[in-house]
Amino acid sequence: MHTPAPDAYDGLPGGIGVSRLRVYDWPAADGLRGGTPHLHLTCTEGYAVVGGRGAVQTLTPAGFRQTPLSPGALVWFTPGTIHRLVNEGDLTIHVLMQNSGLPEAGDAVLTLPPHLLADPATYRAAVALPADGTEQAKENAARHRRDLAVEGFAALRAATESGAPEPLAAFHRAAAALVRPLTEAWRKRWQTGAAASAAATGAQLDALARGDASHLAHARVRAEQPAERGRFGMCGRLDAYETGA
Repeated sequence: MHTPAPDAYDGLPGGIGVSRLRVYDWPAADGLRGGTPHLHLTCTEGYAVVGGRGAVQTLTPAGFRQTPLSPGALVWFTPGTIHRLVNEGDLTIHVLMQNSGLPEAGDAVLTLPPHLLADPATYRAAVALPADGTEQAKENAARHRRDLAVEGFAALRAATESGAPEPLAAFHRAAAALVRPLTEAWRKRWQTGAAASAAATGAQLDALARGDASHLAHARVRAEQPAERGRFGMCGRLDAYETGA
């Protein structure tokens, strides 16, 4: 991937990624409706709630937390936060994701039971959706992996709340091992996204300090419609954008 000149970055502000998410309303074994618990290893994620109501359940070494979600709410969390969206009625969110499309490039690990985290091939088989399958086949696969992740999440929550930190620490180690082969590709994506955005601002500040406003003559406008609509994501049906990073 080619790294753009510092003043040529034209992706979304700060190199973020954005999507529109309609959270699943499928009931899980615990009676709650919603998405697939998972964490990100290098990305902070933000939710801007635009419709409906629900909550996000989070789990860190500090413990379990449930944060209500309603229109106008803005919630974000840093890498390592296991999160599970709960849909209490037509929950719709604009998702803001650090580092452009990095989560779509693999920066997400589902809280599957430990035996499914043993190696990349086993994990990929457990989370894959049938590429050429019917809509119903894809839904069935997405729902099955959600249920597996809820099972693993419940075990991690119970251990953490009982004062046993090792299961969560073991999940962190397994997640890091699963994504390790991807990190060089991630670095290239970061270099052309968030890093390029920051470098562009630095170059513009340097130019302005010299009294040079020439970069203003290269102003650009971009507008896009979703590249995909209604894709089965981890937490719901996604309208995804290509943001140019």
